[in-house]
Amino acid sequence: MHAALDIHRRPTRQIQVGSVKVGGNAPISVQTMTKTDTRNVAATVMQIQEIQDTGCDIVRLAVIDEEAAHALAVIRKQVTLPLIADIHFNHKLALIALDGGVDGLRINPGNIGSLDRVREVVRAAASRSVPIRIGVNGGSLEKDLLEKYGSATAEALVESAMRHVRILEDAGHPWIKISVKASDVPRTLQAYRLLSKTTPHPLHLGVTEAGTLLNGTIRSSVAMGMLIAEGIGDTLRVSLTDSPIQEVKVGLELLRCFGLRPPGSSVISCPTCGRIQINVVALAQKVESELDKYYRTNPSAPHPTVAVMGCLVNGPGEAREADIAIAGGQGKAALYVKGAFLATVPEAEILDHLLDQVKNWKG
Repeated sequence: MHAALDIHRRPTRQIQVGSVKVGGNAPISVQTMTKTDTRNVAATVMQIQEIQDTGCDIVRLAVIDEEAAHALAVIRKQVTLPLIADIHFNHKLALIALDGGVDGLRINPGNIGSLDRVREVVRAAASRSVPIRIGVNGGSLEKDLLEKYGSATAEALVESAMRHVRILEDAGHPWIKISVKASDVPRTLQAYRLLSKTTPHPLHLGVTEAGTLLNGTIRSSVAMGMLIAEGIGDTLRVSLTDSPIQEVKVGLELLRCFGLRPPGSSVISCPTCGRIQINVVALAQKVESELDKYYRTNPSAPHPTVAVMGCLVNGPGEAREADIAIAGGQGKAALYVKGAFLATVPEAEILDHLLDQVKNWKG
């Protein structure tokens, strides 16, 4: 049994995003963004269902024109995941999205138009109790703040965010979430630390334009991991130049590291070398994927440790340390349960045998 980290989360106001509570003592939620063309309803619905199956809590959709805005109403009827409409430049798109039944808006007030237009969106959202995320990025700050600070500093990001929070509050809209994303770790940390001391509203964590799967995962995990350890953050998105499924997986695993989400699959695997004679990489990924699906539908099921080892040099020894394990040979593998050899199975049947052992695990 691993010791849990003692994290004292910063108290924040709680808002409701569809069926998901954000802030207060609610669990940190995992968000992602669809990467389909929102106007393609079938493709977008399919991707939303995939990320929901992966464990996503909230999804954001790009709304690039009126056709995309009107598509939200159709999508809303076909999915159950809370939907956030991502609006830039045209405030009318936010009004159409609200009419379509979205559960939240993400706006960057610095690029949505005049103050009157922002207030019109706020009034429409408030009448439906729909929360708004003030999303400030380093690349879209107001000109006067860039002149004041010389660049998109952490202080500039926070001042921009609070400027627009006051607009929402003055318009009688209390359901607010805030993000101040930079594309590097130091500024992201500085901005969120400063923001957390400035406002009681819930905070959405992220590193904007974090990068490809490897680099983006590292940058996001370092920044958000440090903030979460300090008790900062109520929801998060890992922004990757990759599929939204990968974004969700990284976000979930990050929270699991802190004991803030139920454990997923417990799979250990060898790094592979020239000795392996089975496809360890593909097998380990399939085992993880299938077990994650199993645990989402069977959250109270036991979580035995599963080892996927590629050869007979270290494999048998490592296998004896795991609950269920295979040690690969030439097109086959030795299956171990509770450290004892059970059977030799063909490579094509390894996955099924491992899954059967997990599902029938008695501890």
